[in-house]
Amino acid sequence: MGLHYSHHKHCLTHHQSPININTRTAKYNPSLKPLKFSYDPKTAKRIVNVGHCFNVEFEDICDKSVLSEGPLDGHYRLCQFHFHWGSSDRDGSEHNIDGHLYPAELHIVHWNSKKYTSFAEAAKHPDGVAVVGVFLKLGNTNPALQSIIENLDKVKTKGKACPFTEFHLNGLLPEDLNYWTYMGSLTTKPYFECVTWIILQEAITVSSQQLEQFRRLQCTSENENPSFILENHRPVQPLDHRVVYSSCPVKHKAFHSF
Repeated sequence: MGLHYSHHKHCLTHHQSPININTRTAKYNPSLKPLKFSYDPKTAKRIVNVGHCFNVEFEDICDKSVLSEGPLDGHYRLCQFHFHWGSSDRDGSEHNIDGHLYPAELHIVHWNSKKYTSFAEAAKHPDGVAVVGVFLKLGNTNPALQSIIENLDKVKTKGKACPFTEFHLNGLLPEDLNYWTYMGSLTTKPYFECVTWIILQEAITVSSQQLEQFRRLQCTSENENPSFILENHRPVQPLDHRVVYSSCPVKHKAFHSF
């Protein structure tokens, strides 16, 4: 048995995530700036199993690791990253690209420390959170990802945590940092509509063996009958009248890499 992500609708208004990104209708916005990642490896703190996925958490009491530029006003402080995956290698990403899914999706979560005092406060405001989404495509073993996977046995059950320090998060970013961006929501409860989404257009690799390690995590506590996190991706939500902007005038052309 295992956890399959709930497909119940929890739409609050009309700005829910994830969405299908239609590359033909995404609008090039020449005013969008290149993203600026400034991550300090020493701010990495721990890995924790939160029941529906695992979080790699960072010390976020000061602006040592921040994201700025791109579509953002000011800097956003890094607090954690996590992954979404599926029960097989065929799907698992939350965002779709022209109706296609990747095997997994990385979410790097930041909050607006220029205007707010904590993630909890920031999540109550439309400009409070910025999430960078990175698609994972099947390929060679990802060395940066492997250093995380080697620790997952220590957090196999819900609530377990282990120290995880000196991690170079830039190793999980692709070379090409062009992106799509739109306004949306958290993809887990309480689905607050507080997120500036920044979806990178180039994917990074993951091996089938690495993905299998994700599915060995349990959504149950140590003293419960084991149940595994087989998938944890939310279905796409209506775009409605939102506009998806692209930092690059060239149309996305990497679908042969799915």
